[in-house]
Amino acid sequence: MQWMIKWLALSGLALTSSTYAAGQAADAFAPEKSTGVEDKSLVTSQHWMVTAANPHASQVGAQILREGGNAVDAMVSMQLMLGLVEPQSSGIGGGAFMVYWDAKHKKLTSFDGRETAPLDAKPTLFQNEKGEPLSFYDAVVGGRSVGTPGVVKLLWTTHEKYGKLPWKQLVAPVIKVAQEGFKISPRLAKLIAGDQEKLSRYPDTRHYFFNADGSPKTVGTLLKNPEYAATLTAISEGGADAFYHGQIAKDIVEHVQTAKGNPGVLSQKDFDTYQVKEREPVCTGYNSYDICGMGPPTSGGMTVGQIVGMTQYFDLPKWGPNSAKSWQVIGDASRLAFADRGMYIADEDFVPMPKQGLLNKDYIKQRAALIHPGKPLKDASAGTPIWQHAQVRSPDESIELPCTSHFNIVDREGNVISMTTSVENVFGSRLMVHGFILNNELTDFSFRSQVDGKPVANRVEPGKRPRSSMSPMIVLHDKQPYLAIGSPGGSRIIGYVAEAIIAHLAWGMDIQQAVSLPHILNRFGPMELEKGTGAETLTTRLQKMGYQVKVQDLNSGLHAIRVTDHGLEGAADPRREGVAIGE
Repeated sequence: MQWMIKWLALSGLALTSSTYAAGQAADAFAPEKSTGVEDKSLVTSQHWMVTAANPHASQVGAQILREGGNAVDAMVSMQLMLGLVEPQSSGIGGGAFMVYWDAKHKKLTSFDGRETAPLDAKPTLFQNEKGEPLSFYDAVVGGRSVGTPGVVKLLWTTHEKYGKLPWKQLVAPVIKVAQEGFKISPRLAKLIAGDQEKLSRYPDTRHYFFNADGSPKTVGTLLKNPEYAATLTAISEGGADAFYHGQIAKDIVEHVQTAKGNPGVLSQKDFDTYQVKEREPVCTGYNSYDICGMGPPTSGGMTVGQIVGMTQYFDLPKWGPNSAKSWQVIGDASRLAFADRGMYIADEDFVPMPKQGLLNKDYIKQRAALIHPGKPLKDASAGTPIWQHAQVRSPDESIELPCTSHFNIVDREGNVISMTTSVENVFGSRLMVHGFILNNELTDFSFRSQVDGKPVANRVEPGKRPRSSMSPMIVLHDKQPYLAIGSPGGSRIIGYVAEAIIAHLAWGMDIQQAVSLPHILNRFGPMELEKGTGAETLTTRLQKMGYQVKVQDLNSGLHAIRVTDHGLEGAADPRREGVAIGE
């Protein structure tokens, strides 16, 4: 356990006595009071809890719950606030997935607010005149990558169905902060400076994020956004219609279609036809738990479910987190799940897919049988799950870079929300309209539409939703909510969330220790180890097994809430600025 002890000591966490006897879970890591600015400790409460990636969002969610609002009310305010204080990650110019436990009806459901491809989009949207894929940033920056935003419709639709407080009351505190300003956080300042060339290409973002001399605005600068306040005022008074059928939509379309150097094809008809979709969650059994999440068009729920499901056939509780064998099994389970993801998962409204087959218990057991502890997989290919509409497919080649946000809410009535929200890449398309960033989610499609005459499931099609890795999850125990969890991080989201669930359920870590755990991921073959953590000490052991090892920053933003018999526990990722608040 030495590398764990070293890393947790640096993080302000200490290790209690911990054993990994056969069939026995870890005694877990125990948090200690810490002095580091990024140190996080487990937060407990009796009645309600919110966790989010930015303190302003957690605070406004707490305010709404104190005022008598429910989880959906708090969700509306938190998302609108994140769009203001974390514009690089999410906002009303983007999309989101929400998994929701309805306590009154004891029902788990999910809502798809993912962006859609313009109705005028062609399969060659991200290809040059020779039919070859564009480079990623040639596709991203400008109007070409912008899909129809879904966040406002998601907020409005779910509030209409479940909300308790008046809509205007939920928007008002965010308008106030937008008018009075907020101080630029260290994370936002770093991202502005790091994206200076792309972010300064267009006048709106250049004016908002940079000083008159062109230098990036720095930590502590008071940033006011009167245009966003005006947008929220319009939405406060007119609801979703003010966004989708008024001047706001008109100006979005104009910005997209006239973006210098890289115009897009988004039009008013895309706003007129956009719909939020309520979908059945996907669940995978893990011992006595059900690991439930959002289904397609995101791959998150299914791929996390496959990974966690495969690992239950190995003795991870005995091996523990210090064993290279544990991480080999988790890594190879991830490789197998990612192979299935690349071959099969896309927007199921457009592409038949073996959803039931991929999560079938016998299929997961069959895939797990390909994994041999101590001996890495030589070939992690897609499997052949049972399904009714088999098609010949080619693997996906889409690129997902990390910039997203995740938050969780549990209210007094026991309603639970796990929501992941995004504009895709950092600062999305770099286009800004009426005080908010427009997404670049269309680059989550495969840039190639076919390979050797075989179609790619996640190809661009008019009105289609691009595949995602967002993984808002609610774990059930005895058919009741037990854990809400999720993370940003591009396609690494899946590994972050699966790892944290395993750390808690298999190794007995509390949820703060689970989200603080150093990351070890494997998506496509190489083992990725989190730089600057004790995970690096596994390098030699993994290399001796035969893995290529990459040591790099793995900046997750895991946030979690656990429901216990005695109350609630909240955890925020020490790698980000977020906090858990509860009472």
